[in-house]
Amino acid sequence: MQNVTVVRTSVLPPYAAHLRVYEPLAAYPEPERGRWQAYAAEHGPDAAEAGQPVAAAVLEEQRAALAELVGRTPRPLPERESDRAFVRALDGVLYVCPWATRLRSWQALEELRAGAPVALVDTALPPATREAAESDRERWRVEHPDARPWILTSRWEVPVRWFLPFGEEDRCFVPAGGTGGVGDPAQGEKGEGAALFYLTPMAQARRRVARAYRALREAVPEGELVRGAEQVGRWLEEFHPRSLVELDYGGLVHLLGPERLLADRSAGELEDGLRALRAGDAAEALRAYEELTGRWRSVLALRYAN
Repeated sequence: MQNVTVVRTSVLPPYAAHLRVYEPLAAYPEPERGRWQAYAAEHGPDAAEAGQPVAAAVLEEQRAALAELVGRTPRPLPERESDRAFVRALDGVLYVCPWATRLRSWQALEELRAGAPVALVDTALPPATREAAESDRERWRVEHPDARPWILTSRWEVPVRWFLPFGEEDRCFVPAGGTGGVGDPAQGEKGEGAALFYLTPMAQARRRVARAYRALREAVPEGELVRGAEQVGRWLEEFHPRSLVELDYGGLVHLLGPERLLADRSAGELEDGLRALRAGDAAEALRAYEELTGRWRSVLALRYAN
């Protein structure tokens, strides 16, 4: 198939994108703050500058998840919460994005129940196993009423609403072999694969989402994107105002291939459409939105490809 890169690796990166929030170390209460400070001192930052991806750390997380499945009966979720995190250092400040693997596993279980046929869900995870996991989650919620994930994951696509917090200037494309990339097995152990991500301060992300929400609510109050803007905005409000927000194409870089990655400017296109909408040019706004969503639908359709 054209424009699809084949990856040969013992750990195949899933075709998934991630929306992350990195909170400054000062945002964490003690003793959690001290634990993350010691973690960062021991492991060092996964990215020491704004233009560096955390792709190598993401691959490490995937390897750790696979290791959990080796030699044991698969479980619907880990027995205990992960003590790992993605760490960024920027302008002398440490920013931490906890993996929160257990919490995200509960969310993945909910998504599986909502999106997969009942027979398939029952085969993968018998009802008794799911009920035990759900009971465990309810007990955990009582002890952690304010818990929320620092990472959202989307498989086979980047949801258009995820581009709302970002502008064209936040885009960072690291080509294969570029600085800070993750090892790409297609290039050998010493090669470095491509990465595409957006990174912006939380204050800027919230402003962009709020402006988009106002414009969309006035023009298309029942539209899918206005609901998406509200959803993203509410999630961002859960975090420290001096956090960093990152949209990482993750394993999708291997699916899209270098030419499409280089040409991709989805956040900029969405900005153009919103600008047209605020200027009263509904036709141009609709054209930009349909072109953007159509392109991502074609990527999403690849999940059914043989």
